Amino acid sequence: MPEVEWARLKAHELRALAEENAVVIIPTAAIEQHGPHLPVMADQRIGQEVAVRAARKAFAKRPTLVTPVMWSGLSEHHMPFGGTLTLDHDTYFAVLNCLVKSLVRHGFRDIVLSNSLGGNIVANRAAADRLAGVSGAVIVATDYVSEAGPAFAEILEDQPHIMHACEGEASMLMALVPDLVDTSDLAGIATPRGRGPLAAGHASFRWRPDTSATGNGLSGNPARASAEKGERLLEAASDAIAALITDPDTWAVPEDRRPDTVQGVGFRDRTNRKS
Repeated sequence: MPEVEWARLKAHELRALAEENAVVIIPTAAIEQHGPHLPVMADQRIGQEVAVRAARKAFAKRPTLVTPVMWSGLSEHHMPFGGTLTLDHDTYFAVLNCLVKSLVRHGFRDIVLSNSLGGNIVANRAAADRLAGVSGAVIVATDYVSEAGPAFAEILEDQPHIMHACEGEASMLMALVPDLVDTSDLAGIATPRGRGPLAAGHASFRWRPDTSATGNGLSGNPARASAEKGERLLEAASDAIAALITDPDTWAVPEDRRPDTVQGVGFRDRTNRKS
């Protein structure tokens, strides 16, 4: 099995992988409350596991590395419950900016921001948008919940997708760290989630603390969780991220579809053509 974890490799091995044009995954996660039954490292542990499994699956087709997880994310909405360590947006972007610049300086050009926290999704897309144009790298912002959505819908019983400390996340942690999951009253703490506190109008967003959605820090029914289900979810998630990495279209150079001129006027940045 190839070694895919950046922190376990030596500097010359990483230089060699840069020469092979390896993809680098930066897992983005959080330390935040996950109800009375799951540890605050839930997103970190799941996100790292999905990234490592995906890298191992992709490696034969495309060498892939996984950096240490960005363990703190944008979790302000969970602060009222305690246990949460959060960054602000400027700091979060500054860290991502420094990590991407470091990778590019070492010769890596294809980077995946693989996210396991809902609060990071918009920020990761914004970071990809801001950094791609100035770094020279192709930066893909993804999250395992969305990428594996259709597969998850077939596995989960009480919900169509991952919510928070729910059937899905509890299952994956039962598979990974069963000793850290408190199973003493999973049915008693179940908290149905409606539309969600962040939604407004037909498709609009507003910020709300998570206390407006749950009284105990979870959304969903963890009583439906099992280690067997968690293993299936982890496999589906890593399959989806590996497929994204090994799809040539993900990294294809975009076609420039402009003609030489429009209405007889050329383009300044098409220096290799007469205009």
